[in-house]
Amino acid sequence: MPRISEFYGIAVYMYFRDHAPPHFHAMYGEHEATIKIDTLEVDQGSLPRRAKSLVLEWASDHQEELLQNWALAQAAQPLTPIPPLD
Repeated sequence: MPRISEFYGIAVYMYFRDHAPPHFHAMYGEHEATIKIDTLEVDQGSLPRRAKSLVLEWASDHQEELLQNWALAQAAQPLTPIPPLD
């Protein structure tokens, strides 16, 4: 599972050829959540409130890049790193 970004102790990953809908995985400590790219809603799992807020802010800023990486992951192509949240 390639890591595409990391910030404030949060790691963001995408699996190759993962199931629809387009999403990414955010991990913070022992917490993990799957977040839909189009709606930026948590699909599965959970994160602490502050970590979730940071992830959603980052994802909102990089939604197009996330969709591009999703297309690459579906084609089993190398993913592009996305800058961390400043």
